[in-house]
Amino acid sequence: MDSGTIKNIIFDLGGVLVNIDPNKTADAFAALSNKAPVDIIGLHNSQNFFRDYEMGVIDDHTFRNHIRSFLKIDIPDEMIDKTWGALLLEFPSNKIALIEEARKKYRTFLLSNTNNIHRIKFEKDFKDLTGNDLKEYFENVHYSFQMHARKPEKEIFLRVLKENNLKAEETLLIDDSLPNIETANKLGLQTYHVEVNQATIELKD
Repeated sequence: MDSGTIKNIIFDLGGVLVNIDPNKTADAFAALSNKAPVDIIGLHNSQNFFRDYEMGVIDDHTFRNHIRSFLKIDIPDEMIDKTWGALLLEFPSNKIALIEEARKKYRTFLLSNTNNIHRIKFEKDFKDLTGNDLKEYFENVHYSFQMHARKPEKEIFLRVLKENNLKAEETLLIDDSLPNIETANKLGLQTYHVEVNQATIELKD
């Protein structure tokens, strides 16, 4: 990373700015359906409707009905949303401070593989915590379900660069997914690979 050339920062969300624990959602759905958590994880990895939902191919209503069908449970929308959102934990205060400081020096953007139910939850959680809208901290936010594309596909990175008039070599991606980092590197972006829920992220001047 050549900090001297960086003018723009693209932040990932889950595992970078907000802590996550997918096991909490697996455990919660397992309890509702009398299935083992490992079976829930297997379902997530094998069924295309999870990816379709993240890419905006299906809407909230269709996604919830898929959950009911595959888990053979009849529960209200609100319970599905709460359980699906259980993996989203807290926004650490130092991460909020990080983006506050970053936007004073750089053009800042958010690029997240996410879905509408999760968006509603993390935006509400952020507003409840800070009193501010998450979008206020970024020049632009890009969500996979709205763009109908997702990381690590190169198209989503190219669109973010083009739509915001960014030069790849002047742009830093901070992400916890190695495949995302690898694609960004191939496109000429600078990258900062962090571990999931890494406690501290330091931007060097």
